[in-house]
Amino acid sequence: MIRAMAAALSLDALRRYAVARSLFKPTTLARAVTQLGFVQADPIRAPARAQDLTLRHRVKGYKAGDLERRYPQLAIEEDFFVNYGFLPRATQRLMHPRTPATPWSKARWAQAHAVLDFVRERGVVHPREVDAHFAHGKVRNWFGGSSNASTQLLDAMHYRGLVRVARREGGVRLYAARQDDAAPAPVPDPPAALDALVDVIVHKYAPLPARSLGELVSHLRGGAPQWAHLRHDALERARQRLPNAEVAGVRWYWPQGEDPRAKRHAPDAALRLLAPFDPVVWDRRRFELLWGWAYRFEAYTPARKRIRGYYALPMLWQKQVLGWANVSVNGEQLCIDPGYVAGRAPRSAAFRLALDEETERMRSFLAL
Repeated sequence: MIRAMAAALSLDALRRYAVARSLFKPTTLARAVTQLGFVQADPIRAPARAQDLTLRHRVKGYKAGDLERRYPQLAIEEDFFVNYGFLPRATQRLMHPRTPATPWSKARWAQAHAVLDFVRERGVVHPREVDAHFAHGKVRNWFGGSSNASTQLLDAMHYRGLVRVARREGGVRLYAARQDDAAPAPVPDPPAALDALVDVIVHKYAPLPARSLGELVSHLRGGAPQWAHLRHDALERARQRLPNAEVAGVRWYWPQGEDPRAKRHAPDAALRLLAPFDPVVWDRRRFELLWGWAYRFEAYTPARKRIRGYYALPMLWQKQVLGWANVSVNGEQLCIDPGYVAGRAPRSAAFRLALDEETERMRSFLAL
């Protein structure tokens, strides 16, 4: 079966499949998060946060900040998966109880239990309330700067499942005790849970080159560190059970029940400016294989060394990523600064119309 598929499958078919399966027909916010399986979060706002830039293409009438505003009413959680973001509560439960690689001392556990009692008493707390009450002081963060020790403790408690994110205010996480306020029961079948988590990965990022599949499964050490020793076997099971084919010397994997050759995988005529972490472009290895040029996220690159710009949004038109755009807002004025791999924009009325329509969608999304 693999040989027959390989004979009929091409990079062009994989390109169409990658675009069409991810950019599904816009739906409700709850359904979109479920369909994606996981939405990566990023605090940079240029011109909006990555989670909003991702969801605007997949949710009807989506406005910047809708996820933050509606989060308390949705059956989703903020948590670490292969990276940090938003995911359905049922998926999050598969990763808990989570056992981090670095154990806490008795003193640290005592601090955490004192804070947990405080959170239960208050209901929902802002990190500054915890800091004001306990005066934990300052600690060095992973950027090399200084952070409130209370904020770091709350982050660590959240990672361990002692508290959850109740909502955000101005981008800041506010915490509450778990809804059931009880320790989660151990997962009865860890290999089955890992297989389910791998399926979430493949469903979101397919089609996946073999190396990318392996790297993403390895990233589960963040979401499920207690099963680090089981990841190798989970990857081997995925390689055996997932449909796959070799195309241009690279083996590709995709979810069971899908066919990359299907005619229904036909991208529409819309032009879209994608978030740097949108599933269409997230895997930089796959990006280069499908579109033939290197896209890099340069927000943390020194300005003098940037090639595309601080927060360049990949520009997808139909099935091609033909360039990028840096988008900013000056007062009420939307500014879009595009760049093109070919050195110039396509000379067609259809492209100009598509860019104008995306500009208007961006204005509406930003409420300008």
